[in-house]
Amino acid sequence: MAEFAARGKTSVDWFYGFKLHLVINDQGELLGVKITAGNIDDRDPVPELAHSLFGKLFGDLGYISPPLFEQLWEQGVLLVTKVRKNMKNKLLPSFDKLLLRKRSVIETVNDQLKNFSQIEHSRHRSPFNFFVNLIAGLVAYTFRIRFSQVLPAPWCDDFNVELTLTNHF
Repeated sequence: MAEFAARGKTSVDWFYGFKLHLVINDQGELLGVKITAGNIDDRDPVPELAHSLFGKLFGDLGYISPPLFEQLWEQGVLLVTKVRKNMKNKLLPSFDKLLLRKRSVIETVNDQLKNFSQIEHSRHRSPFNFFVNLIAGLVAYTFRIRFSQVLPAPWCDDFNVELTLTNHF
């Protein structure tokens, strides 16, 4: 693992390992995934993750970078972030300000990946085991049953759900 993992820093503490970079939509569905060593800047994988996207891409303060903004703009993607305290305030449409508050969506996805899909594990003995566990967790998350689609609306009297799983190979 030493040839792949690296020591990195979060806003809270130092760690040794990898970073999982995610792009999700407003429904929490995975649109892009990239794994990097712990010492890679969070902004580095963004252009590759956003290469097939269009419209607006919302990020936290860690993604503020004029060169990244310009590169994404050339790809047809508008990077929307909050501003730091030492930056000039920029005018944002009200709708974008509201969407920036929806950080809970990505935090919910991270929580489900860690707790339900169990991708956070610190004792992998080989890179192969690490990647198999990670990919299996991502696949499990992707194909999970969304309870909001299965549970009945409160105004429905009768509730009958038939679940059919089909393998497409």
